[in-house]
Amino acid sequence: MADKYEELTMPRDATIVKSLLKSMGVEDYEPHVIHKFLELWYRYAVDMLTDAQVYSEHAGKSAIDCDDVKLAIQSKLDFCFLQPPPREVLLELAQNRNKIPLPKTIAGPGIPLPPDQDTLISPNYMFAIPNKRPTEPIEETEDEEATIPNPSQEENIDMQQNPHQRVSFPLPKCQKD
Repeated sequence: MADKYEELTMPRDATIVKSLLKSMGVEDYEPHVIHKFLELWYRYAVDMLTDAQVYSEHAGKSAIDCDDVKLAIQSKLDFCFLQPPPREVLLELAQNRNKIPLPKTIAGPGIPLPPDQDTLISPNYMFAIPNKRPTEPIEETEDEEATIPNPSQEENIDMQQNPHQRVSFPLPKCQKD
């Protein structure tokens, strides 16, 4: 009963869209689909009539005629909807492209993987360990220590020249029990 009332109160254009969907075999759809088709239909009609009016004014006519509408539709088809190239052109392009053989694979069967140094699962990792800069300047004395620098002074000098130290070591492999 509600369906009959709905069909009687439905606008004529919505009934046409509904019958078009039914004729194409679409039985199950959301109610807003009809509204979206109507919006698309109205927008297309307005665009075509606006373009036809522009063509009519350009031709110096006071009213739109059938030729203006045909010209508007044809220009929309030419500039908005691209036709695919003919089959012969596609076949010729495919033959030209297929003349160049594919490169031979270097790897054996399976998925080719990048070298170990380029992967994230490599067993070797690099860490940048920043060295702490000395807070106090190195004092030089004229004692024997000045002629023979102790090892800690040599390290301080190296740290001033190279503030970051890189450490590399392999990770041990886990043994499964």
